[in-house]
Amino acid sequence: MYYLYVLKNKKGSYYIGTTNNIERRIQEHNNGKSKATKNRGPWNIVYTEKFRTRSQAMKREYYIKSQKSKKFIKNLVEKNIS
Repeated sequence: MYYLYVLKNKKGSYYIGTTNNIERRIQEHNNGKSKATKNRGPWNIVYTEKFRTRSQAMKREYYIKSQKSKKFIKNLVEKNIS
């Protein structure tokens, strides 16, 4: 399985990514092993989606990022919580 995930830090910033091991990946983000999130954590997972293939997960990631909207991501996360 592959996962699309959305992380959020205390300042309200979001990070979107894909992985096949979500526990390992969150540790990497919080331990500074990812350039994009280094020194901006701690990060918490606020949203996930499962996919059978890496390609499907990456297509979803690119779609969400193409929206270029924090509001779009926030709405996605809030719909998941409700």
